[in-house]
Amino acid sequence: MGLLRRLLFAPVTAPANTALWVAKKVHETAEAELNDPAAIRQALVDLEAQLLAGEIEEEAYDAAEDILLTRLGMVS
Repeated sequence: MGLLRRLLFAPVTAPANTALWVAKKVHETAEAELNDPAAIRQALVDLEAQLLAGEIEEEAYDAAEDILLTRLGMVS
């Protein structure tokens, strides 16, 4: 009976299940990119370059650096 029910409801449930699967994959990819140590280190380098070029102020630099270091796991 379970197989018959699945076949009968497939036109309704398949699109929803596919959408949930895609959303899960997008979330996993975004999470991986957000926590990628190489990307975080590059962001720190870019942030320091902005500070040295005078594009941002010290306070903004400190706040952004704290966020990046927390994401990197160097600050709790």
